[in-house]
Amino acid sequence: MIESTPLNGRMTRWQILLSEFDIVHVNKKAIKGSAIVDFLAKRALEDYEPFNFNFPNEDLMYVVTTEEDSQEGNASNAVGNGIGAALVSPNRDHYPFTSKLDFDYTNNMVEYEACTIGIREVIERKIKVLEVYGDSALVIYQLKGKWETRDLKLINYRRLVLELIEEFDDITFCYLPRDENQMADALATLASMVKVNK
Repeated sequence: MIESTPLNGRMTRWQILLSEFDIVHVNKKAIKGSAIVDFLAKRALEDYEPFNFNFPNEDLMYVVTTEEDSQEGNASNAVGNGIGAALVSPNRDHYPFTSKLDFDYTNNMVEYEACTIGIREVIERKIKVLEVYGDSALVIYQLKGKWETRDLKLINYRRLVLELIEEFDDITFCYLPRDENQMADALATLASMVKVNK
């Protein structure tokens, strides 16, 4: 009949009404957690390797995957807000990494932060040819020079990225719609779950 679960008044009334029709209400499961599990399961490593890989100096695609602050309902919890990015090699191997933000920021500052940490990771691996895919039209088109950067907070971020890209022989910025950037939620959620000691 009625299970002994803590239900609020409305849910209890509905459960009583639906019980005569053998209809059972099932709470929706969290999708973000399963996305992380699926992503990590598909890319399980056979043998342990240190994370700092030395890639050959070949073309490497870099996918910027980010999440904004909790106002957008994205990767945020009591521990903090996370961003993530992934290096994608020409043979489609994914090397994800995440970071946490512990300062006040806007959504666009978060997008620039993710782009900056991603580009720094690529520079560390001494890669000279790079494609940057981002799901923020504002950041991508500002870095391409097609849109002006008017926000004072973003001007310094843009200047920093432009200084960093001088390290590359060839770099292109491509806009990737959020719908096609499925790794974003998983990486940012993972980053927001980690507690950082200060």
